[in-house]
Amino acid sequence: MCMRKMRDVMLKWVLWYVMLLVCWISNIAAAPPADANISGNCPQTCGNVLVPYPFGFRDTSAAQAANKPTCAMNDAFMFTCNSTYSPPRLYFDTGMRIENLSVQEGTISVRTNEAFDCYNKSGKARSSDQIIRLREGPFRFSDTRNKFTAVGCDTLAFMTDAEGTFLSGCFSICLENNTMLEGSCSGIGCCQTALPKGLKTLNVSVTSVNNHSNVLSFNPCGFAFLADQRSFKVSDLRLSDYPYSNLTKDYATSDFVIEWVVREETCEAAQLSSDGYACGNNTHCTFSPNGKGYRCLCKAGFTGNPYLPQGCQDIDECMEPQKYPCKGSCKNTIGNYTCRCPLGMHGDGKSGCQGFRITTIATVLGAVMFVSIISVLILIIWKKRIKEKNFLENGGKLLKHQRVRVFTEAELAKATKNYVTSQLLGEGGFGSVYKGVLADNTQIAVKRPKDMDKTQLNQEFQHEIAIVSQVNHKNVVKILGLCLETTIPLLVYEFISNGSLYQHIHQKKSQILANWRNRMKIAAETALALDYLHSLANPPIVHGDIKSANILLDDQYTVKVADFGASMIISPNQSNMVTKIQGTFGYLDPEYLMTGNLTEKSDVYSFGVVLVELLSGVKPNSNLVMRSEEKTNIIQEFLSSLENKNLSEILCFNVTDEEMEEIGVFAELAKRCLSNSGVNRPTMKDVTEELGRLMKLHQSLWAQQNSKETENLLGDDSSSYLPIEIETTKMKQPDTYTLNMTTFDF
Repeated sequence: MCMRKMRDVMLKWVLWYVMLLVCWISNIAAAPPADANISGNCPQTCGNVLVPYPFGFRDTSAAQAANKPTCAMNDAFMFTCNSTYSPPRLYFDTGMRIENLSVQEGTISVRTNEAFDCYNKSGKARSSDQIIRLREGPFRFSDTRNKFTAVGCDTLAFMTDAEGTFLSGCFSICLENNTMLEGSCSGIGCCQTALPKGLKTLNVSVTSVNNHSNVLSFNPCGFAFLADQRSFKVSDLRLSDYPYSNLTKDYATSDFVIEWVVREETCEAAQLSSDGYACGNNTHCTFSPNGKGYRCLCKAGFTGNPYLPQGCQDIDECMEPQKYPCKGSCKNTIGNYTCRCPLGMHGDGKSGCQGFRITTIATVLGAVMFVSIISVLILIIWKKRIKEKNFLENGGKLLKHQRVRVFTEAELAKATKNYVTSQLLGEGGFGSVYKGVLADNTQIAVKRPKDMDKTQLNQEFQHEIAIVSQVNHKNVVKILGLCLETTIPLLVYEFISNGSLYQHIHQKKSQILANWRNRMKIAAETALALDYLHSLANPPIVHGDIKSANILLDDQYTVKVADFGASMIISPNQSNMVTKIQGTFGYLDPEYLMTGNLTEKSDVYSFGVVLVELLSGVKPNSNLVMRSEEKTNIIQEFLSSLENKNLSEILCFNVTDEEMEEIGVFAELAKRCLSNSGVNRPTMKDVTEELGRLMKLHQSLWAQQNSKETENLLGDDSSSYLPIEIETTKMKQPDTYTLNMTTFDF
């Protein structure tokens, strides 16, 4: 009886163990391999392109159309594989063929058609704009890998987004029918410009100033496209065969890069999200500022696909001795490995093992200490020599004799708390601006260049120094000094505390702009600064990017004109300059857009746009829907209101009848500034004098109002008025060399 019970108990234990073993084996068989998609029957490649998870694709063949497994994380990551080609081709969207998918870099390399514009002796023969719309989801054009590029001998190319929030482009010409392009796209046969961050749509158009009439014999076309800087080589192109001269072949294609993120949220938010965290085991999360979302990467010592549920797997370093050297006994550990020297040998095992006698240990230790001390001394001397070299290369020998403060690298690092993100004021294509506080409590703004080509950055720096060395005016942001110890110099400016006119008009309920007189004061002080640049700077300067975002206000609400990044010096006997078109959509002079000639009258037009912005409170690049339900912009609406004598309908502030007369004169001045022809626009000197006369027109009335407001100084309205101290007389050019400049907006 006892034997039977013991046998039954043993049988139950054996059956239970077998069931556990079967479950364990089935779980192993069901787990997806390290490089597979989530679904076991998902295809891995489309033609020559590897498609790892979180991506997937649907095949165009009938067999695949009937079987649609869950191969992608979501529909945004599902692509199309066209099997009618040999080999098959993978498509992001219609007309956009995928060349490569990278999980590690978070990029998609795409090939698409280029915009082009071709001519023959009769005129335009063929043309096509390029319109790229990325699908809904976490995708952006890469601002670090791509550059907007134009190729041709008489080619003017533009790019903008679907909303029209920006406009940029470049101009390419040729000299004496050269068929070979230079080594870089510098404007001769090829030109390039950068993309802004966060771009999802792109409209590209190409035109010609002279219809290619002077180069039809070897180059009748102009092309514009996005170019991946890793694969694009301008030296491989010849203008005689690119674009196609016979105008019968299909137009060319180009490669560009799309950046992607898993979801558009931070790593911290993703880990707490109910939608699930996409990163698997042994991974870490990284945030992409371009897509404003997160991606996943394997931790050091691990490899595989970080988006699979099992995540990344440990690397067995002992199995790859060429990549992970070990001269002793190798032992794999999770995420790393150890290497021990054989018995009787010493060393770390990875770089080598040596045998020692006890009597030689002291000698070896002494030698190590001696070498360490010498190495430290050499490192200190080397760093000092590097700083001295940078100082001299950046013009320190000349600048140290001028009236400009030279900061040390350590001094600015301390002032900006080592350039922490919380001190960041703004950034652009050239670099970033950080707020800092010096030891004497002086607030500063430090302009720090990005990690770009040193030659290009030095050219930008020299250009900026050439501009600011001419400027000395109370209504222009001043430069306080330089740091020449770094590879690319750092520029230090005064810190402007009350933000920009753009913020006061569009982002704040600003009491400063609640009344007419303060708006008038801001316009007059801005005009004074521009008149100084055009008339008294030696040589004269064209600002090139006048807009409300570049008109700053200090703690006393005095105007400080900023940003000379697009400025140009006017040489003697030179009235205009052909430049790469740059600026801000809505403020750009239409004559400048058509010809590429930047003149003082280009600044006058942009200033006229700012005057309309002060009156209406509407962004110049905004579309308006009027009563007729037709779209228009504020400039057109402003001119229409003047013609129909209903100017008061577009004003964004309350005015009296007396002030309305002044506003009418102010508006007529703005209208003259906005003339399509630069010849018909007034000079900034005329504008300054007109605004000065207008401010004195009712000076006695303002004095009476100010007397009444002084009696109620503690009232709600007292803080909304600024002191009127506008001088229409010109300042004398300083005799000493003083650096004064801008800028927080690149």
